[in-house]
Amino acid sequence: MIVCSCNFIKQNEIEEVIRDFLIEDCWRLITPGRVYAAMAKRGKCCGCFPNVINVIISTTREYHRQQDTPEAQVLPFISRIVEEHRRCDTIRQLSAVAKQRRNVA
Repeated sequence: MIVCSCNFIKQNEIEEVIRDFLIEDCWRLITPGRVYAAMAKRGKCCGCFPNVINVIISTTREYHRQQDTPEAQVLPFISRIVEEHRRCDTIRQLSAVAKQRRNVA
């Protein structure tokens, strides 16, 4: 499945990068920016970032299940990932609003 049509990136390619990150450090906070940098790509329209975040969360959760990591450790970590992505999304939305205001003025 294609996740990013601007860069023509498939879901399995993103999952592979995420798994590589998790093998290096299974508690690393992975962001779409880090994934794209590892692929020598960059977000263009960034419309795919919510889908990339979902892939990060599901791949991280699956990785820890395969490693038999206790749920008590995984759940707070996944919550931290979700919260960090929510924070970044809020900043991105505020930036877009500010840009629109500048263009109107």
